[in-house]
Amino acid sequence: MPTAHIEAKEGEIAKLVLMPGDPLRAKYIAENYLEDYKLVNTVRNMYAYTGKYKDKEVTVFASGMGVPSMGIYAHELFKFYNVEKIIRIGTCGSFNKNIKLRDVILSLGAYSKTYFNFLLDGNDKDFVSSSNKLNEIITKKAKDLNISINLGKTITTDVFNPYCDDMEKFMSNYEKNEYLACEMEAFALFYLAEKFKKEATCLMTVVDSIYTTDTLTSADREKTLNDMILLALESI
Repeated sequence: MPTAHIEAKEGEIAKLVLMPGDPLRAKYIAENYLEDYKLVNTVRNMYAYTGKYKDKEVTVFASGMGVPSMGIYAHELFKFYNVEKIIRIGTCGSFNKNIKLRDVILSLGAYSKTYFNFLLDGNDKDFVSSSNKLNEIITKKAKDLNISINLGKTITTDVFNPYCDDMEKFMSNYEKNEYLACEMEAFALFYLAEKFKKEATCLMTVVDSIYTTDTLTSADREKTLNDMILLALESI
């Protein structure tokens, strides 16, 4: 059962997986939200923990940053560990004037110009939808918890958005207000879920914006991300 990147034994990965990018955030979630949790992967320090949330078994597995890293872990979880559902829980940069810092976004689909899927299996599609079923559950649970979320399409980039030299040129590729935010992993996750006939979606918290120089500190991010983490856990 162990793969080149995951050392977990058969049965140690739950059918439901939450995927933050940061391994230390996976550790934080396990320590603060899960009961009877066990560390099941340490390969490359990409921590994964399996435990229970309200008697429901869940694995929190870090994806690392970018499409290639997400592509490796999501591929192996879906194909070799028979994971059925993955919810990415991460951060993003606002790409829309109406989306502010600390807002929570639920991605209905991701657009990307990455070569990931073409290299994987020759498919050159550039937009993949997330799971309608998961999105409906999360939307309903957000109302129950009184957590405000924004629903819409997002962009997956291969370059960290703040490092882009020509933002105006970058923005000219997209319809104004059609996309809510930029991040770096969702397209690969959605593409692999579709390929393996699984379910996946992505919850994100806005930590920076192309319309302001303000950003969240590490401490702010930890506190602010709790709404998103709680929403994902309650939705499973």
